[in-house]
Amino acid sequence: MKNVLVPTDFSDNAMNAVRFALEFFKYDNCEFFFLHTYEDEVYEKHRLLEEESFDKIRETAKIKSEENLKLLLKDVKTLAPHKRFNYHIISAYNSILDEVDKIVIDKNIDLIVMGTKGESTNHAYAFGSNTLQVLKYVACPVLVIPEFCTYDQPKHILFPTNFLIPYNRRELKLLSTLLKPFRSVVDVLYIAKYSNLSRRQIDNREFLIEELEGLELKFETVDKKDVSKAIMHHIEAYKIDLLVMANTRHSYLEDMLFRSKVDEISLHTNIPFLALQNIRRTI
Repeated sequence: MKNVLVPTDFSDNAMNAVRFALEFFKYDNCEFFFLHTYEDEVYEKHRLLEEESFDKIRETAKIKSEENLKLLLKDVKTLAPHKRFNYHIISAYNSILDEVDKIVIDKNIDLIVMGTKGESTNHAYAFGSNTLQVLKYVACPVLVIPEFCTYDQPKHILFPTNFLIPYNRRELKLLSTLLKPFRSVVDVLYIAKYSNLSRRQIDNREFLIEELEGLELKFETVDKKDVSKAIMHHIEAYKIDLLVMANTRHSYLEDMLFRSKVDEISLHTNIPFLALQNIRRTI
């Protein structure tokens, strides 16, 4: 049984992420938690309507949030009336970052699914501030669904890595169980000037092979200075369906997320993106 958290603001973009999640997990037994937080909405409305009491605005926002979640639940049950799925709705007066972090711990969440707005003119990820904050700071894998992304079975996966980090067994098991039903091929891309690996890198590579047993892994080394350009070239050249990266110290993704401004994120793609947070949690 997988526990999946799907934050929503009830936008078309968020609903697209919901539909994607329901398709992506159709072979699994899942507990879905649909979350809406309304703290920011309350503060913004109170700023604009200062003549109204804060408590009144908060109560109105609470009622609206709960009503919209019930409508979402009705739609979800129509889209995926599977006996393998159980659905829960959560309305919270809190910031999305704090509430997601709390639910991840309380419900032992395996994966967060979030939509993000793309730019059709250049096919760019324009990570919204909420998605970016969750990617940076919440200790849980995050599946990011671009705005105009439609569901396709994940047959061909790209997993760029420098082999410098010891992977988390729980997260690799999640990846393996997600991909096995699709008989996915995983391209493990090492971007470096030299192909020789240190003892630590070799050990981490062997652990990766061991934990992803049953999947077809293809290893490739490319000599590129710009990691993001190397990733984009591979995505385009090999028609990749899903990008997977680990987000931890000394990883490619950490460098991209923490050294870039929100509007300067260096990934530009319209395919789903799974960020493994590579943290120690319950096995």
